[in-house]
Amino acid sequence: MEKITDWAVFWRELVEMRARGFREETEKNSDHWTGRAHKFQEGVSRRWQQKDSSREFILSQTSAESTLLDIGAGTGAWALLLAPRVRRVTAIDPSDAMIAVMRENIARQNIQNISIVKGSWPEVDVEQHDFSFCSHAMYGCPELPAFIRKMESCTRRTCFLLMRAPSLDSIQSEASRYLWGHPLDGPNFVVAYNVLLQMGIYANVSMENTGLWASRTSPSLESALTRLKRFMGFIDSSEHDSFFMDILRRRLVWKDGSYAWPQEMRSALIYWDVTNSI
Repeated sequence: MEKITDWAVFWRELVEMRARGFREETEKNSDHWTGRAHKFQEGVSRRWQQKDSSREFILSQTSAESTLLDIGAGTGAWALLLAPRVRRVTAIDPSDAMIAVMRENIARQNIQNISIVKGSWPEVDVEQHDFSFCSHAMYGCPELPAFIRKMESCTRRTCFLLMRAPSLDSIQSEASRYLWGHPLDGPNFVVAYNVLLQMGIYANVSMENTGLWASRTSPSLESALTRLKRFMGFIDSSEHDSFFMDILRRRLVWKDGSYAWPQEMRSALIYWDVTNSI
């Protein structure tokens, strides 16, 4: 009989694999975002120049009397978007660098109803909110069921997760097939949704209507190789360098002075009413 995948264990293994790619950097600086928070914010601002269905839908679910918990709030883009539409937002983030930029943004817009809590989910304790929300900030948590159950315990109405949904023919997926025999390149929507099902949570899913994210670029094949090795957790090993470089030579396109990666990623919005979960 074929063995059934334990998706929670699989998620943990993928998180640990991904963490290997950033271990050296983390050892040098415990805050990954030091010196990068403003650049991160610039990237969000570029993506948000175009409307998307996730923002529109979440805004449509809130009301002036509701409260919202933003887990992994980063520089505060979602908190600032939602604050004018709700009574109160609690923004949680573990990074001093991210929180500093978030405070700048809150002060610049003179927002009064955002409370910031420094901490890592699910360790931090907060009161219940009507809605809980996490945008791409769950990938570093090895125990996704604990992450989800803590969200539910702090939510009266609806939990929202916004996650990466990579194409199954992406560069990372091709590398994953070679290394591990499957196309799942790391903690992502596919794995998380199966974890939810395993937990008895039958969530709704909406793929963002903006389609695939814009192409990333690398100034050289060597920098592209470093990026791919870091993503795949092989930054300290040259064992698969020839295979990785072969993929990059085949898949990257030289354009306007840099190497363009394929468009291979989109976002998926997962949401469920906590009163309907087991």
